[in-house]
Amino acid sequence: MMTTLAGPLPKLVVFDLDYTLWPLWVDTHIDPPLKRRGTTLNEMVDRSGQRLSFYADVPSILFDLRRAGVPIAAASRTSAPRIARQALQGLWIVDSAVGEAAQPVPAHDLFVHQEIYPGSKVSHFRRIADATGVEFADMLFFDDEHRNAEVQSKLGVHFVEVGTQGLDRATFQRGLEAWQKKRRTNAKST
Repeated sequence: MMTTLAGPLPKLVVFDLDYTLWPLWVDTHIDPPLKRRGTTLNEMVDRSGQRLSFYADVPSILFDLRRAGVPIAAASRTSAPRIARQALQGLWIVDSAVGEAAQPVPAHDLFVHQEIYPGSKVSHFRRIADATGVEFADMLFFDDEHRNAEVQSKLGVHFVEVGTQGLDRATFQRGLEAWQKKRRTNAKST
């Protein structure tokens, strides 16, 4: 489903990975190595047959952002960064809005920057800001863990907690609209 993103848009959207973009923790649920089966899209399988794929709405959200010219980054505190990167390389997705002409791409190619290692999300975001030049107030962040809301209180990154269903279209839209509202409010007060 293609959605046209309207209104002011963040200069960078950042996503956590585990239980935000996919329904598991790669450091506890995956028994490496991860492999693709043939040309299967949006799915990898580990040594024991555990499947890894994005939540249903994630590929279209990533491509909507790409079409709108909004860069995407990843911020994950996983203790298995190699597996997380392997997943982003191996999960091939297509822009269904393009139709049959769509060419599969590794999800990794949609991310302009990745901070994937154990540690504070505040540290992740400082490095993301340094690498991209994007100010914290111009970032929108989706994560499943409330403790990571510290990036909002400490840095000013707009934080959106995703529910147990992971990132879906409604949560994404709600987060984008909240960021836009905050942006308008801040513009009026300056």
